[in-house]
Amino acid sequence: MSPDQPTVLVVDDERDVADLYAMWLEGDYRVRSAYEGEEALAVLDDAVDVVLLDRRMPGRSGDEVLARIRERDIDCRVVMVTAVKPDFDILEMGFDDYLVKPVSKDELHEAVERMLTRVDYGTQLQEYFSLVSKRAVLESEKDPESLESNEEYDRLQAEIEDLEAEVDTARDRLDGHDDFVGAFQDL
Repeated sequence: MSPDQPTVLVVDDERDVADLYAMWLEGDYRVRSAYEGEEALAVLDDAVDVVLLDRRMPGRSGDEVLARIRERDIDCRVVMVTAVKPDFDILEMGFDDYLVKPVSKDELHEAVERMLTRVDYGTQLQEYFSLVSKRAVLESEKDPESLESNEEYDRLQAEIEDLEAEVDTARDRLDGHDDFVGAFQDL
């Protein structure tokens, strides 16, 4: 398993369910499991990219765990995977996606991939805007002849074009999941 492989934390008080989800994901991701809320918060760190979180658990509920994750400002995506049917209370919750059990292996993989695409897209988009801003500053301060003859400016232009292509590809993947708006939650 490569160290740059994304890490998924599976949190469910039903051990069989948590272990099944972990087994489904282990080939593609680093997987951690927790069987209750306090344990989840203890094993959660900045290395976790996606949390699959049950809402209804004894002790600290998934709702409470989610609130603590957001309070700790950990940069991860949270997918509620629960038998609790969504109601208007979800409007105030800081999750990124909501799946109602039972879920299939494919649904779980698709949810994790959507979350990882959002992270990639947000990072790429921020980098893209930074580079475009630098280009705009140079173009407002330098004459066109100076820009044309500058290798660093040429590299900047090439970086912008490459990143633009990557951002477009990520956007297309998000569009395919009707998830484009969610990508802007962090921006």
